[in-house]
Amino acid sequence: MAVSRSDPVLVEVIRGEMVESGHRGSYAVVDAAGAVVCAAGDIERPVYPRSAIKPLQALPFVASGAADHYGLGNAEIALACASHSGAPAVVAAVERWLGRIGLGPADFECGADPPTASVEARALVVAGQSYSALHNNCSGKHAGFLTTAKFYGESTRGYIGAEHPVQRRVLASLSAMTGLDLSRAPRGTDGCGIPVVGIPLAAMARAMARLADPAGLAEDIGAAAGRVLAAMAAEPMIIAGASRFTAEVLRVAGSGLRVKPGAEGVCCAVLPRQGFGIALKIADGAGRAADAAMGALLGALGMFDEAQSAELAPVLRPVVRNVAGNYVGELRPAAEAFTKRAASPATAQSGKKKRLLA
Repeated sequence: MAVSRSDPVLVEVIRGEMVESGHRGSYAVVDAAGAVVCAAGDIERPVYPRSAIKPLQALPFVASGAADHYGLGNAEIALACASHSGAPAVVAAVERWLGRIGLGPADFECGADPPTASVEARALVVAGQSYSALHNNCSGKHAGFLTTAKFYGESTRGYIGAEHPVQRRVLASLSAMTGLDLSRAPRGTDGCGIPVVGIPLAAMARAMARLADPAGLAEDIGAAAGRVLAAMAAEPMIIAGASRFTAEVLRVAGSGLRVKPGAEGVCCAVLPRQGFGIALKIADGAGRAADAAMGALLGALGMFDEAQSAELAPVLRPVVRNVAGNYVGELRPAAEAFTKRAASPATAQSGKKKRLLA
């Protein structure tokens, strides 16, 4: 994605008495019908959503009946949606899941990867153990892929390939949820080896909104959407993985919010009670800026009361510390990036657009 000058600076990095850096980005808040609630920057330019859309990629695993067939519940559905931290309990849960479907870690094609949480990675080193594909933060998602392949009697080899039925179902699900024909969308390969397609932020946000408001979707997909959201609410720490921002927001906000970050500065959210979806992209790929921007946007949308905002202050406005651990600066939302500038010129003509931001 080329950096567009139409994308405003969303987050500033303050050091001492001046702004040291700025992170440009774009975001869209959209309802299930596709009406833009508020937006900033270019929301029609395709971006790779990365792991931020794992809840959408998990829909065929649930809708197919595969999860029920193998007796899998909220924990496994949450793992399919998660970028987990590689904690021992989670790794063991993934391994048990594979055993339930008659497979093992050697069947994974996501690659071996160290735990994303530093404490878990250090524990492996201290114990003299090596990491495996089970520790890959995407192993839950891949277990879901393998489960559907087994359920349909398909080959489990090559399941990450674009032409394998597993990935064709995922693409069909993404097309249904976004309302776009993604067969000609820009394509690449994600970090875990599966295909990744370019999706405009507006369509990505709409897909997240349809998890909460699946009217018009096929009955099986609609039911699966409800179960995915329920599993994410039931297992928030699995969903959060190594992301402190996500963990704290989910802990404080409870079931009124679902947040899922991805690589390269992408973050998505579902506001179930409002029926809205959010998709956000930081142009330079900085995850710290994506956290700060998503926190500011959720605050502007009124998702936190005064007490919650105070409790979340350390992750909503994170500090910058030097090597000695002393405060030297902080990240802050750029002035007006989440207020009056929230309406994108590209969507201003929509009479359906609601003005929620002051």
